Amino acid sequence: MPELPELTALAAWLDGQLAGATVASLQFPTAFALKNKDVSPDIVAGRTLIRVVRRGKFLVFDTDPDGGGPALVANFGKSGWVRVSGKLPEVKDAPEAVSAAKPAAGPIMARIGLVKDGTEHGVDLMDYGRWKGLAVHIVHDPEVVPGIAELGPEALDPEFTLEDFARLLTSKQRIKDIIRDQKKIAGIGNGYSDEILHAAKLSPLAPGASLDTGSVERLYTAMRQVLSDAAGELTGLAPDKLKAAKKASMAVHGRNGEDCPVCGDTIQELAYVGTSFQYCPGCQTGGQVLAR
Repeated sequence: MPELPELTALAAWLDGQLAGATVASLQFPTAFALKNKDVSPDIVAGRTLIRVVRRGKFLVFDTDPDGGGPALVANFGKSGWVRVSGKLPEVKDAPEAVSAAKPAAGPIMARIGLVKDGTEHGVDLMDYGRWKGLAVHIVHDPEVVPGIAELGPEALDPEFTLEDFARLLTSKQRIKDIIRDQKKIAGIGNGYSDEILHAAKLSPLAPGASLDTGSVERLYTAMRQVLSDAAGELTGLAPDKLKAAKKASMAVHGRNGEDCPVCGDTIQELAYVGTSFQYCPGCQTGGQVLAR
């Protein structure tokens, strides 16, 4: 699932390329992605795209300079991403495709056509998963989208202090679950939680309340450093380069069976709550291989 660093880079790239463009068309090949069926995509057509920004794991395409909408808010789910082309998508005369409650047959979930300074742009919101999780809302205020309304503080917000962070770590909940819970901290998912915990040299399964003051500070510092470094490395890359760059930058996530770049121990994997995570026993668990 796309997380804070690559979504920050994606929003910045799209904003740089497309801010000021006129929205020529907005299409949904099926109704699956559009979650608020009472709003017509036509209300966006003809408007100017003012900005593209990130909120948590959401991307916001805003067409109102005063923040009053309408805005297209997209969450990519587990397997979604963006494809950008240099031409407007073909407009299909099939309004029933939007209203029909049918599942998505292909990866294209929504298509945005834009024109800027006479140049055409096509932005496709894609979902490559078998089970489609990409969701789009058309709203006048992005804060009304449930996933945004419930977000905790942004992980890199300067006002999110060490003291604020420490208050989240007072339960028996495992620290991996705490830092990727969007209601507690916005923007971190499975991948970067692995990287943060590796950098902090902490077991993913350690309860939050078990951490001493030094461990809490180390985890907070690792969170800020890992995310800011990753966002910096990815910024400026086009959407089709971001996924590969993210994968190449990972120290432990997705690297089961490889050597840890820090201590040389073998990176391990553990199946966990519908997914899996990777960690280094030498760096994080005192050499212990966690039991399934």
